[in-house]
Amino acid sequence: MSNPNSPNREYPLERTRNIGICAHIDAGKTTLTERILFYTGMIHKIGEVHDGAATTDWMEQEKERGITITSAAVTARWKQLKEEGIYKTREMEDIRVNIIDTPGHVDFTAEVERSLRVLDGAIFVLCGVAGVQPQSETVYRQAEKYGVPRIAFVNKMDRTGANFENVVKDVRTKLGAPAYPILIPIGAEENLIGQIDVVNQKAIIYSDDEKFGSKYTVRDLEGAEVARAKAAYDELLDAACSSDEELGMMFLEEQPIGPVELKAGLRRAVIANKIIPMAGGSAFKNKGVQYLIDAVIDYLPGPLDIEAQKGHVVDEPENIVEATPNDNGKFIALGFKLWSDKFGRLVFFRVYSGKISKGDTIYNPRTRKSERVGRLIQIQASVHKDIDTCYSGDIAALVGVKDVRTGDTFCDESLEVLLEPPTFPEPVISMAVEPKTKGDQERMANALQRLSEEDPTFFVKTDEETGQTIIAGMGELHLEILCDRLKREHKVETNTGKPQIAYRETLTKEADGEGKLVKQSGGRGQYGHVVIKIRPGEKGSGVVVENKVVGGTIPKEFINPAKAGCIEAALNGIIAGYPVIDLHIDLVDGSSHDVDSNENAFKMAGIFAVKDALKKAKCILLEPIMAVEASTPEDYQGDIMGDLNRRRGKIQGMDSRGTTAILRAEVPLAEMFGYSTAIRTLSSGRASYSMQPSHFEQVPQQIVDQIVEQRGGSKN
Repeated sequence: MSNPNSPNREYPLERTRNIGICAHIDAGKTTLTERILFYTGMIHKIGEVHDGAATTDWMEQEKERGITITSAAVTARWKQLKEEGIYKTREMEDIRVNIIDTPGHVDFTAEVERSLRVLDGAIFVLCGVAGVQPQSETVYRQAEKYGVPRIAFVNKMDRTGANFENVVKDVRTKLGAPAYPILIPIGAEENLIGQIDVVNQKAIIYSDDEKFGSKYTVRDLEGAEVARAKAAYDELLDAACSSDEELGMMFLEEQPIGPVELKAGLRRAVIANKIIPMAGGSAFKNKGVQYLIDAVIDYLPGPLDIEAQKGHVVDEPENIVEATPNDNGKFIALGFKLWSDKFGRLVFFRVYSGKISKGDTIYNPRTRKSERVGRLIQIQASVHKDIDTCYSGDIAALVGVKDVRTGDTFCDESLEVLLEPPTFPEPVISMAVEPKTKGDQERMANALQRLSEEDPTFFVKTDEETGQTIIAGMGELHLEILCDRLKREHKVETNTGKPQIAYRETLTKEADGEGKLVKQSGGRGQYGHVVIKIRPGEKGSGVVVENKVVGGTIPKEFINPAKAGCIEAALNGIIAGYPVIDLHIDLVDGSSHDVDSNENAFKMAGIFAVKDALKKAKCILLEPIMAVEASTPEDYQGDIMGDLNRRRGKIQGMDSRGTTAILRAEVPLAEMFGYSTAIRTLSSGRASYSMQPSHFEQVPQQIVDQIVEQRGGSKN
């Protein structure tokens, strides 16, 4: 294969890594990112999350709350360690590592989703005390969905109750992950002193006399470390030989397998998603981070190691186009995030093929428009650095591009290719919002429009009956932060209504429906007639309309308007006006008039037909159910269980870790408002919880009556 690297690029593709750091809330992602930036020389002072000084938490709200809200991109450079002759795998120069620190809070799940879509590998951070938590599972599944190879880092090994073996067991049982330790912590809690390097059978001891943990020594294993390291090595070798054909053949042929061969085989197995290496340490106490970065370089893929991205030609889904990482190829990139700041509108993108320079023209196949690239910047969290060219495999941002959505493809003008965009969950909560002063109405509308363009899980609509502006998102915190951003970034003060639940409606049996629009009143008439059959669709299928009309009883040009009418009708169900989900509609028959039929008449007939069928289909109201996990000292376990039961919660299971009880329950979202205050009150501030959307379930009848009453009876 010819060299895919342009002679002008600073780092060749094989020495580039695009990684994300993702985990449950409070597992220590941002602290770990901060340490990586420090050890790679990108920052000269470590900032702490709890002081509001972390590099990647640069938004005001992030500094105040100590949480990550938006994924921040940073670029670091790393020299591969070659200490004491043990790292003889490759003579490496500098390596470029593009890092995205993603949020842990479920309300900002879109940030994780879109970041994983464009990353080649991920560091999956777990807490040494809590192990696998609910959001850990979500993040793990998101990485599975996009086939992202992972390394797991068990953080907080300095904390009381930290246990590396328990977390490894947790990862294997709860996630079903093929996890194998490569860096085992030596000691735990206040006795954490270093790591066992399993591949090289050495001990790495971090120096306590140097504040930032930059110094460490590599020594031979001692005492109990020897047996522990040997057992882990045998297990790792066995897994690597089973997962990697080349290594398996060497083993069968009894060829010697040393650290170099094991590392190469392990790398292939990790990239194939057959093994997840696990490392333990403490980012906060500066123990174990440098060797974790080494593991990222050794085992996680570069742009050349992963399968070529597949896209398809516009309007031709069967015509597949591959985007191969090659600077000399035609330009193809994916815009995965929009962001507005004082510099204007930024579009973050990942280049999959070719390169792009200032002054070049890029084409957006969705809008079929071309634009000239004015400015290209590389992002260091909130610091922007102008660059002339962005090469394949790199992540950068465009400034000032118009009419862009998250998930748009940018490409060479000679191509018409669409890459697979990231997918996002539906909002579960909504509320009314209005400006405090009437004069701000237009400014608020423009600001909300910009925020919804940036965030694919944030929706804005106008309630046609009340004229209110309704905003919808992933949770209370999500909407709170967005209202805060309206005030700070767009200078619009707002009043908000009480949060509302995103209820849904669905049907329980098949039904027929007929819709007819006949108007004869002077001049040209209106005639549309549609006959449909509806049935419950598959879970998660949304609304599907199939054309089963035979013999041309509905002319071809009126099929799409009839379908559009059916889909529109499903937006307002017949119980309380909520959208209907998991609905399958078959267009089966109809009739038309040579003169009076038109698109609008068939659209209206489609709407009437669905309304007619839904009345006979025994519809039910569904509500979002949350998976809740509460961690509490055992003394308060009874009170918290009682409270969850009162909230219509179903207890799914209980675990205990030391003196902490962990309750898992499924609770309707409607009952979870203000829960953070309630759980703190019940436990004197000692319990915590996390929750995430799980599924929809039927609403009990007495509550349906209340909901219908609140909405002023059925909307239809």
